[in-house]
Amino acid sequence: MRRPIVIGNWKMNGSLESSRQLVLAIGEKAVDDCGADIGVCVPFVFIPEVSSLLDGSRVLVGSQNVADRPAGAYTGEVSAQMLKEFGCTLAIVGHSERRALYGESNELVAERFRQAVGEGLVPVLCVGETLDQRQQGKTFDIINAQLDAVLDTSGTEALDGVIVAYEPVWAIGSGMTATDEQAQEVHQYIRNRVAGRNQTIARALRIVYGGSVKPDNAARLFSMPDIDGGLIGGASLEADSFLSICCSV
Repeated sequence: MRRPIVIGNWKMNGSLESSRQLVLAIGEKAVDDCGADIGVCVPFVFIPEVSSLLDGSRVLVGSQNVADRPAGAYTGEVSAQMLKEFGCTLAIVGHSERRALYGESNELVAERFRQAVGEGLVPVLCVGETLDQRQQGKTFDIINAQLDAVLDTSGTEALDGVIVAYEPVWAIGSGMTATDEQAQEVHQYIRNRVAGRNQTIARALRIVYGGSVKPDNAARLFSMPDIDGGLIGGASLEADSFLSICCSV
């Protein structure tokens, strides 16, 4: 039985003080088990403070990216080992904004994934298609390319215990909404794709949805058989909203 997980992605938002207030509110109200694991992926500079405030709580701490190399002359990058030393458990890799705005290729994402796994972090591997790609009927081709880059680099066994997040890029901030059935279709496809290599890993793989999850649609989405939680953007910046989503599983 897969245990659901809901992960907040704060993106580049917040001040030190607002982050303290948010994480204290989440930590205080996340005491009761509402059926899901809970995580927050915060800007690099806030990781030490957030980790300290959440020490001993059930809320996992993560980063929004991770370097594709273990160490060296890579200005601006933060290694998996550094993240782990400051209390990170999770690391987002391949987020749609990193791919679209910063040109991260499937191959680069695969290397970031490999570094995270190698240091014992749990990657949250983001995959998903743009509006043009969906309209051209290329959704599954894009998913295949994004998944296969990781599988070919790290091997199928590297997916054991990790998290895959499906982001329908076309449904994020566009005014368009993916139906529960559209989300389920792609989640099922991802699971079946992995099952083609290893059925045991596929059955246990947690696949979460990252397409504008809100308190009013979370329960319907999470009721789909292959949707194991969510990667939450804007709604994770308000404690009550975020925890309402967490308890919708």
